Amino acid sequence: MADKKPRRQRADGAISRERILDAATEIAAERGYEGTSIGAVSTKCGLPASSIYWHFKNKDDLLAAVIERSFGSWLAAWEFPTDGRPAERLAGAAAQIAKALVDSPDFIRLGLMLGLERRPVEPRARAMFVEARDQAFRILSEGILELVPGLAQTHVDQVATYAIAGADGLFIAKEIAGDSVDLVALFELHGRALYDMAVRLAAEGDR
Repeated sequence: MADKKPRRQRADGAISRERILDAATEIAAERGYEGTSIGAVSTKCGLPASSIYWHFKNKDDLLAAVIERSFGSWLAAWEFPTDGRPAERLAGAAAQIAKALVDSPDFIRLGLMLGLERRPVEPRARAMFVEARDQAFRILSEGILELVPGLAQTHVDQVATYAIAGADGLFIAKEIAGDSVDLVALFELHGRALYDMAVRLAAEGDR
């Protein structure tokens, strides 16, 4: 019986943390980094500021956790299908990533806001976003090289960089135009175009 209370406290703490993250996510999506405050998060989630500070050192630590949580959901989609032709596999992976962005857009929405900002002292949340994108870049590069094995590493890096930049642009188009943009269909098209580009670069490298 003695250990039931600590377990309950841990469970309550985990629930409180999720409530805080949910509130911070919603506020940050509306107001950006600068417009998010501990006070606003406290009001939104109904927990006192002291509870927020118990879980997070400051606003930056809180928003870094928001990005980390959302990225975890997004990263789970970064698995290339094992069946089908290479072009279909890349298009399938692109569609999975798009669906994950539709379901959990907070990572890239807040991350892009932070990515475009420049401060003398870089927020931890921005560093978390950059680190997450670096991880996605490595996974994508490995997938491209598997699908187009003759591609030089320089071209692998170029295609992966272009792929992520294009994905950013498509996500922004969806944010601006809303439901008129079919993000999944556009990501599939993007994936096919990337494969064609990679094949062409590989062929040019063989000449």
